[in-house]
Amino acid sequence: MSGVFRPAGSAVAQDWSALRRWLGARGGVLGATAPRQFGGGLGNLNYLVEVDGRPAVLRRPPAGPLPRGANDVAREHQVLSALWRAYPLAPRALWFCRDPGVLGAPFQIIEHRAGIVIRDSLPAGLINPPDIGAVLSRHLVESLAALHAVDPQAIGLDTLGRPTGFLGRTVEGWATRGAAVIDPANPRAFAETVAWLRRRVPAGAAPCLIHSDFKLDNMIFDPATFAPVAVIDWDMATRGDPLSDLAVLLSYWAEPGDPACIERLRQMPTQEPGFWRRDQAIGAYRRLSGRAVDDFAFYRVLALFRLAIVFLQLFDRWRRDPGGNSQGAHFGALGRGLLDYALEIAHRLH
Repeated sequence: MSGVFRPAGSAVAQDWSALRRWLGARGGVLGATAPRQFGGGLGNLNYLVEVDGRPAVLRRPPAGPLPRGANDVAREHQVLSALWRAYPLAPRALWFCRDPGVLGAPFQIIEHRAGIVIRDSLPAGLINPPDIGAVLSRHLVESLAALHAVDPQAIGLDTLGRPTGFLGRTVEGWATRGAAVIDPANPRAFAETVAWLRRRVPAGAAPCLIHSDFKLDNMIFDPATFAPVAVIDWDMATRGDPLSDLAVLLSYWAEPGDPACIERLRQMPTQEPGFWRRDQAIGAYRRLSGRAVDDFAFYRVLALFRLAIVFLQLFDRWRRDPGGNSQGAHFGALGRGLLDYALEIAHRLH
């Protein structure tokens, strides 16, 4: 588990006086406690703030140009304004500002949920139950299945997104994003993977609410019981195919015998003893959701292709601003490796 907060000297500064004025004009009070930026994460910037005497979290996009559809705090605010009613792990939205003139970008403030975030390794210094891997595996799959069981219409989210044609549009969207950053990658692997996906777009499962980046470090856990207390990062949530959500989770789910690119991801500690294997996670999801997960090849390749493009985008951002993220120098090779792996799986499953 990495540090909870960034060191003060490396935090991205915000105009807290402007936030205080904005809140004050709407009846809110920014507390005197200095905001602190949370560590970890490669997308939105997150800060622990005090509003109206209670801790809260301010979320805003990073500076600079953003990929289309990414870091959408307006969408996240729409989702979190309603989802908490049916899905207790969703924090409640508190405030939203569309005006970039306040902090340089739209932002929202949401309910703070205390707990721990587990990233690439199990937390040090805590007493872990001997079956912690199985416990976390179960919580991941159960929490995802519970989200997919929510009725969007019952909570006013039945107009979110465009579920018709979701899978084909997803392929084209990531192909377009990839074409913009593919110059450092393998153009043959990119073109062949896109062609493979286009030929195999299935009809898809009945749409439901999906998170679109469901993984371990987008959950907060009770440090004593390891029960989940929150699911976070809802800026890509929509209505779409639930199997695509499952495939995204499994794209981060490394296990022994995976290629080097999956090991280098270091997103979840699932290679450690006790964690389920991917086929166990699929089986548990099938039992919990009642959905068929028999033809999963398309979803698996699409999720890995998507992940490859994400890291190539991050590498492109680093090339334009090398001082912004020291990890970015390695993301080009990681993106290329993931792209090659997606094509390898496509050939294997052909």
